[in-house]
Amino acid sequence: MEELDAELERCRPWIEAALDRGGNTHEFEDIVYAVKTGAMQFWPAEDACAITEIIVYPRKRAFHVFLAGGNMDTIVDMDESAVYYAKINGCTIMSIAGRKGWQRVLNEKGYRPYLTSLAKEI
Repeated sequence: MEELDAELERCRPWIEAALDRGGNTHEFEDIVYAVKTGAMQFWPAEDACAITEIIVYPRKRAFHVFLAGGNMDTIVDMDESAVYYAKINGCTIMSIAGRKGWQRVLNEKGYRPYLTSLAKEI
């Protein structure tokens, strides 16, 4: 557990930056809790990290990249191992929530626009 705590703390700036850009629906401590309880998965790399979750729908299991931060090339390179992990966990779809720029970057990996998400503060 100490190694996990140290890695999460090392990646904290990337996680917090992604949370800030994602609407602040979670705080860093929420992510730590979700990772430690198995609700989310933590993908650390030398210069980047990602947080994922498996969403279970009535007819599909989706592997969802909840947030990612750090070196974009490193994040994109995580795709192959993420697809493998998703498949062995019974997922039939991969999704990512993020800024529109991810569409351009992930196009070569086969990602296409699927749904549009809109929000407003109330």
